[in-house]
Amino acid sequence: MSPRPKVGLDMNTILGAAGEIADELGMQEVTLANLAKKLGIRPPSLYNHFDGMNGLRKKLAIYGINLLYEELADAAIGVSGEEDILAISKAYVEFVRNHPGIYEATLMAPDMEDEEVQQAGAKIVDLSVRVLQSYNLEGEQALHAVRGLRSILHGFSSLEQRGGFKMALDLDKSLITIIEAFINGIREN
Repeated sequence: MSPRPKVGLDMNTILGAAGEIADELGMQEVTLANLAKKLGIRPPSLYNHFDGMNGLRKKLAIYGINLLYEELADAAIGVSGEEDILAISKAYVEFVRNHPGIYEATLMAPDMEDEEVQQAGAKIVDLSVRVLQSYNLEGEQALHAVRGLRSILHGFSSLEQRGGFKMALDLDKSLITIIEAFINGIREN
Protein backbone atom coordinates (compact mmCIF):
# COMPACT_ATOMS: atom_id res chain seq x y z
CA MET A 1 0.00 0.00 0.00
CA SER A 2 1.42 3.38 -0.98
CA PRO A 3 1.69 6.13 1.64
CA ARG A 4 -1.08 8.70 1.67
CA PRO A 5 -0.39 12.37 1.03
CA LYS A 6 -0.53 14.75 4.01
CA VAL A 7 -4.09 15.92 4.63
CA GLY A 8 -4.60 19.35 3.09
CA LEU A 9 -1.47 19.05 0.99
CA ASP A 10 -2.51 19.12 -2.64
CA MET A 11 -0.62 19.83 -5.83
CA ASN A 12 -1.66 23.51 -5.96
CA THR A 13 -0.37 24.05 -2.41
CA ILE A 14 2.91 22.36 -3.29
CA LEU A 15 3.34 24.28 -6.53
CA GLY A 16 2.39 27.55 -4.86
CA ALA A 17 5.11 26.98 -2.28
CA ALA A 18 7.63 26.00 -4.97
CA GLY A 19 6.67 29.14 -6.92
CA GLU A 20 7.25 31.31 -3.87
CA ILE A 21 10.72 29.83 -3.43
CA ALA A 22 11.46 30.37 -7.12
CA ASP A 23 10.24 33.98 -7.08
CA GLU A 24 12.03 34.89 -3.86
CA LEU A 25 15.28 32.95 -4.23
CA GLY A 26 15.50 31.73 -7.83
CA MET A 27 14.90 28.38 -9.46
CA GLN A 28 18.24 27.04 -8.25
CA GLU A 29 16.79 27.06 -4.72
CA VAL A 30 13.74 25.01 -5.67
CA THR A 31 14.92 21.73 -4.22
CA LEU A 32 12.99 18.91 -2.61
CA ALA A 33 14.65 19.73 0.72
CA ASN A 34 13.78 23.44 0.57
CA LEU A 35 10.25 22.72 -0.59
CA ALA A 36 9.66 20.15 2.14
CA LYS A 37 10.99 22.56 4.74
CA LYS A 38 8.66 25.33 3.52
CA LEU A 39 5.71 22.93 3.64
CA GLY A 40 6.66 21.50 7.04
CA ILE A 41 6.98 17.94 5.78
CA ARG A 42 9.77 15.45 5.16
CA PRO A 43 11.25 15.39 1.64
CA PRO A 44 10.19 11.78 0.92
CA SER A 45 6.56 12.86 1.35
CA LEU A 46 6.85 14.86 -1.86
CA TYR A 47 7.22 11.63 -3.84
CA ASN A 48 3.53 11.00 -3.14
CA HIS A 49 2.80 13.90 -5.49
CA PHE A 50 5.44 13.69 -8.23
CA ASP A 51 8.51 11.75 -9.24
CA GLY A 52 11.54 13.63 -7.92
CA MET A 53 13.00 16.89 -9.21
CA ASN A 54 12.12 16.19 -12.84
CA GLY A 55 8.51 15.63 -11.84
CA LEU A 56 8.52 18.83 -9.78
CA ARG A 57 10.08 20.85 -12.61
CA LYS A 58 7.52 19.55 -15.08
CA LYS A 59 4.60 20.35 -12.76
CA LEU A 60 6.02 23.77 -11.90
CA ALA A 61 6.55 24.57 -15.60
CA ILE A 62 2.92 23.69 -16.37
CA TYR A 63 1.74 25.63 -13.30
CA GLY A 64 3.69 28.70 -14.47
CA ILE A 65 2.47 28.43 -18.06
CA ASN A 66 -1.11 28.21 -16.80
CA LEU A 67 -0.64 31.24 -14.54
CA LEU A 68 0.84 33.21 -17.43
CA TYR A 69 -2.04 32.17 -19.67
CA GLU A 70 -4.57 33.34 -17.08
CA GLU A 71 -2.87 36.75 -16.85
CA LEU A 72 -2.79 37.13 -20.62
CA ALA A 73 -6.40 36.00 -21.05
CA ASP A 74 -7.58 38.41 -18.34
CA ALA A 75 -5.71 41.25 -20.03
CA ALA A 76 -7.34 40.47 -23.38
CA ILE A 77 -10.89 40.76 -22.03
CA GLY A 78 -12.75 43.81 -23.30
CA VAL A 79 -10.07 45.08 -25.68
CA SER A 80 -9.41 44.44 -29.35
CA GLY A 81 -6.99 45.16 -32.16
CA GLU A 82 -3.91 47.16 -31.24
CA GLU A 83 -5.12 47.57 -27.65
CA ASP A 84 -5.35 43.78 -27.34
CA ILE A 85 -1.73 43.27 -28.35
CA LEU A 86 -0.59 46.07 -26.03
CA ALA A 87 -2.66 44.65 -23.16
CA ILE A 88 -1.27 41.13 -23.40
CA SER A 89 2.25 42.48 -23.92
CA LYS A 90 2.03 44.56 -20.76
CA ALA A 91 0.52 41.59 -18.89
CA TYR A 92 3.35 39.32 -20.04
CA VAL A 93 6.07 41.70 -18.89
CA GLU A 94 4.24 42.39 -15.61
CA PHE A 95 3.94 38.64 -14.99
CA VAL A 96 7.70 38.27 -15.36
CA ARG A 97 8.27 41.24 -13.06
CA ASN A 98 6.01 39.75 -10.39
CA HIS A 99 7.01 36.11 -10.84
CA PRO A 100 10.59 35.93 -12.14
CA GLY A 101 11.18 32.45 -10.72
CA ILE A 102 7.90 31.00 -11.91
CA TYR A 103 8.56 32.48 -15.34
CA GLU A 104 11.98 30.87 -15.36
CA ALA A 105 10.30 27.58 -14.45
CA THR A 106 8.12 27.83 -17.57
CA LEU A 107 11.30 27.51 -19.60
CA MET A 108 12.79 24.66 -17.56
CA ALA A 109 10.50 21.68 -18.06
CA PRO A 110 12.73 18.59 -18.28
CA ASP A 111 11.05 17.67 -21.59
CA MET A 112 9.57 20.59 -23.51
CA GLU A 113 8.03 18.04 -25.91
CA ASP A 114 6.01 16.46 -23.08
CA GLU A 115 2.31 16.34 -24.03
CA GLU A 116 1.10 18.12 -20.88
CA VAL A 117 3.68 20.89 -21.29
CA GLN A 118 2.73 21.25 -24.96
CA GLN A 119 -0.99 21.45 -24.14
CA ALA A 120 -0.40 24.19 -21.57
CA GLY A 121 1.73 26.19 -24.00
CA ALA A 122 -0.76 25.69 -26.82
CA LYS A 123 -3.34 27.73 -24.91
CA ILE A 124 -1.01 30.75 -24.98
CA VAL A 125 -0.30 30.26 -28.69
CA ASP A 126 -4.04 29.98 -29.44
CA LEU A 127 -4.77 33.12 -27.44
CA SER A 128 -1.99 34.98 -29.26
CA VAL A 129 -3.28 33.85 -32.66
CA ARG A 130 -6.79 35.06 -31.75
CA VAL A 131 -5.37 38.42 -30.65
CA LEU A 132 -3.59 38.78 -33.99
CA GLN A 133 -6.66 37.83 -36.08
CA SER A 134 -7.65 41.44 -36.61
CA TYR A 135 -4.49 41.77 -38.73
CA ASN A 136 -5.67 39.07 -41.16
CA LEU A 137 -2.81 36.75 -40.29
CA GLU A 138 -3.51 33.08 -40.92
CA GLY A 139 -1.71 29.76 -40.75
CA GLU A 140 2.05 29.93 -40.72
CA GLN A 141 2.03 33.71 -41.06
CA ALA A 142 0.10 34.01 -37.78
CA LEU A 143 2.45 31.57 -36.06
CA HIS A 144 5.51 33.50 -37.26
CA ALA A 145 3.96 36.67 -35.81
CA VAL A 146 3.28 34.88 -32.50
CA ARG A 147 6.91 33.77 -32.40
CA GLY A 148 8.00 37.33 -33.09
CA LEU A 149 5.83 38.76 -30.33
CA ARG A 150 6.98 36.12 -27.86
CA SER A 151 10.61 36.80 -28.76
CA ILE A 152 10.14 40.51 -28.18
CA LEU A 153 8.42 39.98 -24.83
CA HIS A 154 10.84 37.33 -23.61
CA GLY A 155 13.86 39.34 -24.70
CA PHE A 156 12.57 42.53 -23.12
CA SER A 157 11.69 40.74 -19.87
CA SER A 158 14.98 38.85 -19.72
CA LEU A 159 17.03 41.99 -20.25
CA GLU A 160 15.01 43.84 -17.63
CA GLN A 161 15.37 41.02 -15.09
CA ARG A 162 19.12 40.95 -15.57
CA GLY A 163 19.51 44.72 -15.21
CA GLY A 164 20.15 45.30 -18.90
CA PHE A 165 18.29 48.59 -19.08
CA LYS A 166 20.41 51.11 -17.19
CA MET A 167 19.33 54.32 -18.92
CA ALA A 168 16.95 56.59 -17.06
CA LEU A 169 14.08 55.95 -19.49
CA ASP A 170 10.60 54.72 -18.65
CA LEU A 171 10.66 50.96 -19.31
CA ASP A 172 6.92 50.78 -19.93
CA LYS A 173 7.22 53.51 -22.58
CA SER A 174 10.04 51.52 -24.19
CA LEU A 175 7.84 48.42 -24.22
CA ILE A 176 4.94 50.32 -25.81
CA THR A 177 7.26 51.77 -28.46
CA ILE A 178 8.59 48.31 -29.33
CA ILE A 179 5.13 46.75 -29.49
CA GLU A 180 3.83 49.61 -31.65
CA ALA A 181 6.73 48.99 -34.05
CA PHE A 182 5.80 45.28 -34.09
CA ILE A 183 2.16 46.16 -34.82
CA ASN A 184 3.20 48.49 -37.66
CA GLY A 185 5.31 45.68 -39.08
CA ILE A 186 2.50 43.12 -39.11
CA ARG A 187 0.11 45.69 -40.60
CA GLU A 188 2.37 45.96 -43.64
CA ASN A 189 2.34 42.21 -44.33
